[in-house]
Amino acid sequence: MKVLVVGATGTLGKAVTTLLSARHDVVTASRSGKTDVAVDITDPASVAAMYEQVGRVDAVACAAGGVPFKVVAELSHDDIRSAALDKLLGQVELVRSGLDFVADNGSFTLITGILSGESIRTGSMASMANGGIDAFVRAAAVELPRGLRINSVSPTVLTESMDAYDSFFPGFPPVDAAVAAMAYRRSIEGVETGRALRVGW
Repeated sequence: MKVLVVGATGTLGKAVTTLLSARHDVVTASRSGKTDVAVDITDPASVAAMYEQVGRVDAVACAAGGVPFKVVAELSHDDIRSAALDKLLGQVELVRSGLDFVADNGSFTLITGILSGESIRTGSMASMANGGIDAFVRAAAVELPRGLRINSVSPTVLTESMDAYDSFFPGFPPVDAAVAAMAYRRSIEGVETGRALRVGW
């Protein structure tokens, strides 16, 4: 299969790329541009240009999307817009723009996380984005044409990120990025749709 991995330069994206490259023809994309193609998922024109450049694929796997970590009282309107435009609306745009580029019976796999179901201080924007994507996946699964499938991967905090995020996730057992990447393979090569595939929680 030809698989487009968006966010391929991040911790999880690298693990997904490594795992899938052993089995599939992987095309990498990220905002950094140190990939096969550059894309900014907050910009619909950039997303459209990426699909035009890459062409037909069998699967889209997204490991991109950032959110600010601040307590609610310190959030600015720009913080809220940033979380919505990046991790939430950016991933929805990947699906909307990609419908004509993913082959029959292909798939979309998006990224959420444990904060769609659990809470931490400063995590409201992550919870908003993750919960929105999980709900979108459930609803979109019944509408996608041509046998297309859609799932989200929802890992707990990654082991590789604990130096930066340990204090944000006190007592949360971490999971290796390579383990979280397995859920992408499950989504792409399996039969499930409309699911939030939890990893480590």
